[in-house]
Amino acid sequence: MAKLTTRERKDLPSSDFALSGRRYPIEDKAHARDAKARASQQYDKGRLSADQKAKVDRKADAVLKK
Repeated sequence: MAKLTTRERKDLPSSDFALSGRRYPIEDKAHARDAKARASQQYDKGRLSADQKAKVDRKADAVLKK
């Protein structure tokens, strides 16, 4: 996965993030796969709701199918 610097992250449009608050960047396939994995971990720990996890999965899947 390509390293995402602070500057690059700030320059990304909000649409390149799966959740509000600029969480879970999904600008490319590698980051989309990672977002799904991290969301699953956070859901299992009780830090994400089922709706939030589903939203991350849905947006990441859209990037992965491109």
